[in-house]
Amino acid sequence: MKRLTLAILMLAAPDLGAEILVPVRTIRAKEIIGAADFVTKDVSVAGALTEPDDLIGQEARVALYPGRPVRAGDIGPPAIVGRNDIVTLVFAQGPLRIMTEGRSLGRGAAGETVRAMNLSSRTTVTGRIQSDGSIEVY
Repeated sequence: MKRLTLAILMLAAPDLGAEILVPVRTIRAKEIIGAADFVTKDVSVAGALTEPDDLIGQEARVALYPGRPVRAGDIGPPAIVGRNDIVTLVFAQGPLRIMTEGRSLGRGAAGETVRAMNLSSRTTVTGRIQSDGSIEVY
């Protein structure tokens, strides 16, 4: 009787499948994702992205393979500072504002923390990447 009840419940239950987004081609890490790079697939996968707006314009953090689900951790905002880029280091405290040249020791998008080397003193500092590509030193 339990099996019959379970079978009836499974048949009566609505289809909970969702459309997920999957790449149509291999997308390499650090590549910007466009609208033509993915299609929807009618299957339910926990943690997979379902909204195209979540993908378009984002950067792949890892390689994305055709037909495989894309998860939120696989993508992120495009990096504006690359490793070994020459950047402006800014230290601001109250009315004091010091600016100098530095070399980025990492890669990241606006708002992310990165280490950089002050080219004048050869000191390594940590700061937050600003939208203009400068690094605000802590």
